[in-house]
Amino acid sequence: MSGNTIVNPAIGTRWIDCIGIAAICSTAFSAAAHHSFSGEFDSTKKAQLVGTISQVEWINPHTYIHIDVKDEQGAVATWRVESLPTAMMRKAGLTKELIIGDGSPVTADVILARDGTQHLAWATKLTYADGHYYQLAAPPN
Repeated sequence: MSGNTIVNPAIGTRWIDCIGIAAICSTAFSAAAHHSFSGEFDSTKKAQLVGTISQVEWINPHTYIHIDVKDEQGAVATWRVESLPTAMMRKAGLTKELIIGDGSPVTADVILARDGTQHLAWATKLTYADGHYYQLAAPPN
């Protein structure tokens, strides 16, 4: 024996292939788990909702604000309005309780879902009955 270790090149190649496949899969799965804004919402489709906040889902990766909106006939539709991650909300000094407010009407400037999903939008601004507001995203052009 010469002291040199001989490695089967096919084993080395398979090992590298497995690492590469695992890296690609983990990147694809993490990208699929967190959607892009432009993939889900159409910044040209703007609307304003007036209603009361019935619930705030203080969860990651984004918070969801549920707004009960009455239509012309008086029927209530609950909108699920997506917003910033909880970490960004906390850094801005916002809490779930501040977003819910006191039950007074709120006006939400929103961007509607790209695929037309009813009652789904992205919040850019919440304005409360007393005039205070939270700018949650840059105003759309």
